[in-house]
Amino acid sequence: SQIRYSGPAELARYATAERIAPTEKPDMRLYDGILLLSLILSNVVSASAVEPEKSNGARGEYRVVEGFPKLSPGLTLGAVSAVATNSRGDIFAFHRGPLPILVLDGDGKVVRTFGEGMFTSAHGLRIDSQDNIWVTDNANHTVVKFAHDGTVLMSLGEKNVAGEDVSHFNKPTDIDFAVNGDIFISDGYGNSRVVKFDKTGKFLTAWGTKGSGPGQFNLPHAVRLDSKGNVYVADRENDRIQVFSADGEFIRQFGGFAPFGMYITSDQTLFVADGRANRVLKMTLDGTVLASWGKTGTEPGNFQLPHGLTVARDGSVLVTEITSKRLQKFVVGPK
Repeated sequence: SQIRYSGPAELARYATAERIAPTEKPDMRLYDGILLLSLILSNVVSASAVEPEKSNGARGEYRVVEGFPKLSPGLTLGAVSAVATNSRGDIFAFHRGPLPILVLDGDGKVVRTFGEGMFTSAHGLRIDSQDNIWVTDNANHTVVKFAHDGTVLMSLGEKNVAGEDVSHFNKPTDIDFAVNGDIFISDGYGNSRVVKFDKTGKFLTAWGTKGSGPGQFNLPHAVRLDSKGNVYVADRENDRIQVFSADGEFIRQFGGFAPFGMYITSDQTLFVADGRANRVLKMTLDGTVLASWGKTGTEPGNFQLPHGLTVARDGSVLVTEITSKRLQKFVVGPK
């Protein structure tokens, strides 16, 4: 199935089915039994001939995993803003509560926490190729890098000091990394730019101003790189994603949705949390929608302000919510 966005109206929904037909009509007098068998097999084949979308090996329709996560007694989630997984399959959730960074195992059981007392407003969380954890605080204007054990390794920006220069942010939102370790930060609620640093934290460049033209932003809310090193920026209030080179040269844009969160898988599939329509979109990198699920609601599988998301190694999709204050997990296939 494929859905393609074609304008500012709602996404058109349609499905196509390929059917396999026999190339020759058998002799009914000689092959009645064979014909009956072939008709049965033809129906089976045609029922499965539409191959569902793929991402990291997953196929079919997404369904919510009820009872996930398994929170410890007394642990209550605040607004959950971001989620990521490391190379070992551990899940890291960032929320606006007393224990802001939760580390969960693959089954959703909380195994440890860290970051208590460090943040004013949890926002973005990503994990780099060395399993370091990076977070953004969109109220105290900082970006912090942690080792796997929670030790602080680096801090960018000046706490509680907003600015728009090489050493300050104004409410930064998200972070991602190039293969060589370069750091890209979307900045953010106060500024309207993307800032690039090298792996040591040295400022390299920045681009973007407030507006709606190419290369301008109205709340750059998330940032992600594809396998070619192109930079995808979720231009939230302009209802679009803009694509740039690693040096900030505008390449293209596509939209028709409110991109609050983004994730690009290893097979170059784009997932978007549409926080305005309360749904998740699965897309190609040119904006073709492959799947969509969710609507406004508190029921499992629906959303109230989906904000961040990631795709685990097994293809499951983890989605955070601000208003419903929860983390949901989606997998492919029947229960």
